Amino acid sequence: MIKGISFLRQTGSAVVHSRLASFFEAMGLAHGKGWEENVGHDEYTSESGSFEASHGTSFLAPLGNLEFIDGKMPSTASVLIEVTSLDAAHQSATAWLQIQSEANSERLTAITETTWKSRIFTVEPETGFSYSFWAWTDPLKGKPVAVEGELSAAGMKFAIVVARWNAVITDRLLEGALDALKRSGANAADVEVVRVPGAWEVPAAARTLADLAKLGKSKVEAIITLGCLLRGETAHYEAIYNEVARGIGQSQQETGIPHSFGVLTCETLEQALNRAGIKAGNKGFEAAIAAIEMVSLKRKLLEGGGF
Repeated sequence: MIKGISFLRQTGSAVVHSRLASFFEAMGLAHGKGWEENVGHDEYTSESGSFEASHGTSFLAPLGNLEFIDGKMPSTASVLIEVTSLDAAHQSATAWLQIQSEANSERLTAITETTWKSRIFTVEPETGFSYSFWAWTDPLKGKPVAVEGELSAAGMKFAIVVARWNAVITDRLLEGALDALKRSGANAADVEVVRVPGAWEVPAAARTLADLAKLGKSKVEAIITLGCLLRGETAHYEAIYNEVARGIGQSQQETGIPHSFGVLTCETLEQALNRAGIKAGNKGFEAAIAAIEMVSLKRKLLEGGGF
């Protein structure tokens, strides 16, 4: 039944409003929808000679809590914001105050330990507006540490197999994949692009590249497969898609070389364009990001020697 909870605080002036919005942006909070409207339509203010206008700026957090305390209140601000990296948050708050020429101990406290197994600091970006940022000393709380891949492609080698058929789509996918690799630190010389006639030929080329890497004749660490299948009016659409997906998956499983899947299967050209960067992101970009993460993960697992 309950959908969300909001804490409202009147800033008192546009200057204070702007400064607080600037502070929370610097701290990394995501913007909410916000609003702007004329309030008090029936109330005419004689001072300004017009109806007052009002607007709100909202910030979102992935988790919200409403807590009541029976007993001694902790020495914190009434609004506590949990973060994943308290040191980084403290640095952000310090940098923001320095920009405002207000870096002093009265505005920002040092990070201290609490009695509830956490670390905390309090910042007052504007007089009367105090916020405490905190993080658990043991953020995992006894849970097992997950092994995850990083998103840095520096020093990694990739092959991209891309179909020429439906080039208006596949060229966009290729651009997205190359953009993702470049943004993630990959060297252009470490990326090999292989073009095949259509999606049907993608698995064969990918398997050849994977076999070469497995035999040590190539240093490719992951293969990004890109193509586009449109249903159109033909009956063989599903048969081709099933074989393409099976071939790519089989190549990955039998060679141990990560393959990321960027072959679109769409009903119409419009759907394909949307998934190639128009409205629904670029699946080529996403496939490249997945390949980077899988290479990083494989390296970690091999270096760790298993469990």
